[in-house]
Amino acid sequence: MFAIVTIAGQQFKVEEGQELFVHQLEANEGDNVSFDQVLLVDNDGKVQVGAPTLKASVNATVLGHQKGDKVIVFKKKRRKGYKKKNGHRQRFTKIKIDSIAL
Repeated sequence: MFAIVTIAGQQFKVEEGQELFVHQLEANEGDNVSFDQVLLVDNDGKVQVGAPTLKASVNATVLGHQKGDKVIVFKKKRRKGYKKKNGHRQRFTKIKIDSIAL
């Protein structure tokens, strides 16, 4: 059984027991969170598609917060002496999918 769910503005294909990284959520480590924007559910070949969403929910547990790899942003204009270097580290939340409820 899997579902396609919208979490923090992105769509993910999730299954029970799966661990994944999503954009940082406003939840503490160990909290239970629920996502109700379920777009599709496949229950052993029986597919339900929402228009636009289904009346289902995906429950998950927050395992922790982490930072991603550093991304370097470098801007330059040739022959002008202009150079600008910035870095950025995206914050992620690691969650574990507990259940998919229809």
